[in-house]
Amino acid sequence: MTTIKINERTKTGKAFMAMFETFFKGVDGIEVVEENSKKNKKEENFYSPEFVAKIKKAEENIKEGKTTRLNPEDIWGSIL
Repeated sequence: MTTIKINERTKTGKAFMAMFETFFKGVDGIEVVEENSKKNKKEENFYSPEFVAKIKKAEENIKEGKTTRLNPEDIWGSIL
């Protein structure tokens, strides 16, 4: 058995899938098996839980207006 990964969101991937369906649909021995994208996203999560929590907290602070503005002319002066 051979596995081929195709990104169906790309122009090339769409073209390949169209060609595949045209020539090989219903042929014995060839089948398309789709992956569950939500399942794969969870499995591929390589961020640590601590980092994710820190980012979520930062997002909450931004929504509440708890931010610090930096002056691009004097970054060190802005944060001291």
